[in-house]
Amino acid sequence: YDEYKLMMRHVIHTVRYLMHHAPPNMDVDANPLALVELAKHLGTVDKEVLYTLIQLLTISANDFLSQWFETDILKAGLATSGMIGSMVSPKSPGSGLVLLAMYMGEIDGVYRTWRFAKGGTGGVANALARAAQAFGADIRTNAPVAQLLRHGDEVRGVVLESGEEITADLVVSSLTPQMTYLKLAGEEGLPSNLVEQVKRWNSAGSASKINLALDGIPEFKAMPGFGMHLAGGFNTNVSIDAFERLYDTAKYGDFERHLFIDGGIISFADPDMAPPGKHVMTCFVMYTPYHLRQGTWDERREELGDAVVDTLEHYIPNIRKLIVGRQISTPLDIERLINMSGGNIFQGELRLSQMFLMRPTAGYSGYQTPLHNYYICGSSAHPSGGISGAPGRLAALQILQQKWGVGRGE
Repeated sequence: YDEYKLMMRHVIHTVRYLMHHAPPNMDVDANPLALVELAKHLGTVDKEVLYTLIQLLTISANDFLSQWFETDILKAGLATSGMIGSMVSPKSPGSGLVLLAMYMGEIDGVYRTWRFAKGGTGGVANALARAAQAFGADIRTNAPVAQLLRHGDEVRGVVLESGEEITADLVVSSLTPQMTYLKLAGEEGLPSNLVEQVKRWNSAGSASKINLALDGIPEFKAMPGFGMHLAGGFNTNVSIDAFERLYDTAKYGDFERHLFIDGGIISFADPDMAPPGKHVMTCFVMYTPYHLRQGTWDERREELGDAVVDTLEHYIPNIRKLIVGRQISTPLDIERLINMSGGNIFQGELRLSQMFLMRPTAGYSGYQTPLHNYYICGSSAHPSGGISGAPGRLAALQILQQKWGVGRGE
């Protein structure tokens, strides 16, 4: 295991270069120096590390982990990182890429670790908002944009659904490619190859989020009593074969009744999330497909909630009597709530055909769109999703360089 961690650390150090730099522009106006810099970096990488990286990008998480480990429960536990938020199984080619992406989570130099943000992910957004306002930003909420304010291929602002027009020197979108290009910009005036690629962009979600309000402390069958384990995370239904069955069912438009849940009692990490003596459990539920074969998510939302509670009861016998409320967010709900097309938490599947030079589309992998003064900066842009701020940082650097000549744009 120590050798595995060391190799993954070396691979991550290689990939971090790509995360901290905008992908080379492969259009006719491509800057050859960017390609030279990339080639230089890859030329310094140890060949064993490079071979391992190529494996992770192309083979399944299960095949990769089987090169290092024998025990199914250990491989399954590690493989959970190879399917988070993605419609793949640990046996799917390419799931190694998701495994790598999730392994890059870091706390104080320790990889494959993730923090609970105080106040939830909304707390992160609020902190960013306060910082922006301190620098003079004006934040408008409940002000959905209907379309861009355009003059030919030049963007001059936005038109709100209320009809109000807001002029601007530039517009930056953190929405999905479908919203950024097809809805706000419209197909007219966009390159036809870009439009076709955006229409084919795979952003169908496969993960749901269920929050449970609890009247007391859950009692885990595997580890009874009060302890530090309650402040950590837990997984259910963990085995390679179980994951494969869950994936097969989801692939054909349904979900199993014994689910894979990546959960945690977030009120132990952040007591402000619940009143004294009460708790909140959050359940990230995989293999719940956006496209259902039978019925709709509006019709089957409570059925999913019941399946989650039934699954939890196998591991937490007292869970049912503790529940005083629940919030169920299916992929469709996620799409509706934050305009995230398909409800995919990464704004697009993490697959090799949708990464780096192809994120979000081949030929337009930078942050400037074909329209003047219009940029894209969300999770659908390089280096992809997760609460890292990396796409926004790289987009901001590119804007500073192109508009005001500040920095190198990388």
